[in-house]
Amino acid sequence: MAIPVLDPTGARDGRPAVPVPVVTYALIALNTLVFLLGPAAGLNPLYGSGQARVCAEQRYEQRWGVIPAELLEHRPLEAGRIVQPESCVLAPTPGKSPVLSVLSSLFVHASWLHLVGNMLFLYVFGAGVEERLGRARFVLFYLTVGALATYGYAIAEVHSADSTRVLVGASGAIAGVLGGYLRLYPKARVTTLVPLLLFLPLRFPAWLVLGLWFALQWWSVRSAGFAGTERPPGWTSVAYLVHVIGFAAGFLFTWAARAAARRGPVGPPATG
Repeated sequence: MAIPVLDPTGARDGRPAVPVPVVTYALIALNTLVFLLGPAAGLNPLYGSGQARVCAEQRYEQRWGVIPAELLEHRPLEAGRIVQPESCVLAPTPGKSPVLSVLSSLFVHASWLHLVGNMLFLYVFGAGVEERLGRARFVLFYLTVGALATYGYAIAEVHSADSTRVLVGASGAIAGVLGGYLRLYPKARVTTLVPLLLFLPLRFPAWLVLGLWFALQWWSVRSAGFAGTERPPGWTSVAYLVHVIGFAAGFLFTWAARAAARRGPVGPPATG
């Protein structure tokens, strides 16, 4: 898989990027801060070490992540329905708000690799989408697309084993950023590292890089039955379907925004 590392200044319709993509940088900073303070980073002594930290991480994700069954039933899971990872005992979280977990889960990551991968894609593609949408609308775009991807995944998995498993990460929202970028800048040339070519930096059009990325996610959905396993069975999965839904939602959102901008404001009716 190619790894995008740079959206060059001036590549988008011949115009430079926004001087400071404040929202994009703020999202990266917030995601990183939440990760560093949580148990998955392994840096916070409050969560202990070894097996104690592993169990603390799983309780943390259960508390702040999305569980599809909770989201659709509007209440936390009972003890008998909680998936118990090996060597850890998880208890119900009665104070949890499943609706609010849709937003909190966007800022919780399961590992350093999970965080760095998501933040790299946000860094490369976020500034361009933020520039075109504007800062306030970009915040709304990011959160809305992330929520839509999460709800879509929950509905699709309502009768599967994944309905009681935890979903965390900003992948749905960032997939929406990728979809929005493809709609806005399909011909922009993105500097990309290709592992098969010894990580030689090459420049490819955005439609090729993002089109291949989407195709890989769709293939993963079809081959893995909605989700593939990133972590041990019974715990968090890589929800490829979240990526597919987020990407499509981001593309459609920006398509609608561009169409509305071209129509312009609607004035009062003429009178005779």
